[in-house]
Amino acid sequence: MGLSEKLKELRKERGETQKQVAAAIGIRERPYQYLESGEHQPSLDTFIALADHFGVSLDYLAGRTEKR
Repeated sequence: MGLSEKLKELRKERGETQKQVAAAIGIRERPYQYLESGEHQPSLDTFIALADHFGVSLDYLAGRTEKR
């Protein structure tokens, strides 16, 4: 499972909208939509913010482990 699929799965598990996640990590909704669709890759700062927001490891988001 790639980053975009993981982001969508994590967001849905939390019952959040794309707009809510974007606001929580400090970006606009459209750039977040690009991340979830796989059109763009996050900056390092955004990548870290996503891991912190969802409470998962960077390795999990990067696909290096299945352990959250």
